Amino acid sequence: MRSISLFSGCGGLDLGLHDAGFRTVLASDLEPLCAETWKRNMPSVPFLGRRIGSWTRADVADAIGGTIGEIDLVAGGPPCPPFSKSRFYRKDKPRALDDPNGWETIDGYLKMLDWVRPQAFVLENVKGLAYKVHADALETIILRAEKLGYKVSTGVLNAADFGVPQIRERCFVLGALDGPVALPEATHSRDQIDGRLRWTTAGDVLADLDTEENASDEGHFAGGQHHGLLRQVPPGDNYLYFTEKRGYSDPKFKWRGRYWSFLLKLSPEMPSWTIQARRSNNMGPFHWRNRILRISEIKRLQTFPDDFELAGTIEQQWRQIGNAVPPMLAAAVGRSLAEAVGLPLRDAA
Repeated sequence: MRSISLFSGCGGLDLGLHDAGFRTVLASDLEPLCAETWKRNMPSVPFLGRRIGSWTRADVADAIGGTIGEIDLVAGGPPCPPFSKSRFYRKDKPRALDDPNGWETIDGYLKMLDWVRPQAFVLENVKGLAYKVHADALETIILRAEKLGYKVSTGVLNAADFGVPQIRERCFVLGALDGPVALPEATHSRDQIDGRLRWTTAGDVLADLDTEENASDEGHFAGGQHHGLLRQVPPGDNYLYFTEKRGYSDPKFKWRGRYWSFLLKLSPEMPSWTIQARRSNNMGPFHWRNRILRISEIKRLQTFPDDFELAGTIEQQWRQIGNAVPPMLAAAVGRSLAEAVGLPLRDAA
């Protein structure tokens, strides 16, 4: 089943869709580093590296090899800042489709649906796309897709509910020409309800990477001037541990006086919190050994293969992984899409 990938990043969504039986025939992203990452891992896939607002249908055909042919799926996650929680605090910047970049990316995605008329599509974004304040943006996506003949469904999925060792909620918009696509049913849960497996924890996937040979903090120093406090934070807690409301005898911070991720430390008994796109020395989650996570570790927390090669500096590699859809979550969504378009399902294992 042939898929076109938009805003591909380093390819997390596509890796999962490949596991579900799709094959990417064109990838795209404005970031040259992402093109290099694709070249290292999926070198046979053509890559288009211009702003989507400048594309024409002919550009797409040329990139694929002269003709588009039948496309089964269009997949992509338009850049999320216009819909992110952080944008609520940036009063100087427009939100949602009032942001020119937000409009260009969403409009470009919907134009692609019109140009190639795939059997199905998936659009992924931050949970904020589903917020009431962004209702106009979500309604625009749904109405334009419906005018093209798609039956559309939407929902928020937590990656931890699908075996990903990370609590990461994302909004998915799914559509198909032959009927609505059911969002996948959760396979895991915190309390193992309804026969589901327990959440996969950070300890489950990181333990073998944290051996005596590589346990040094060198190059991964965390906390900055607050490193001493970070060492006192219990695993699974954050700066709120040092507040009066939590009963700390000598309060260091005001309640909710910092971002929630400030001095946030992983617990080996729980999934990670969301891996952000920015590597920071005071914004976590940090390893329970009081250090910044390594690239090998965030790949595990995002369910990327260990041998997946990333282009760029450590910070640039981190941003690519932090922006990605966990492939294991993408595979669950991909199986729902495959079923909707009549592809024989692959074993989830």
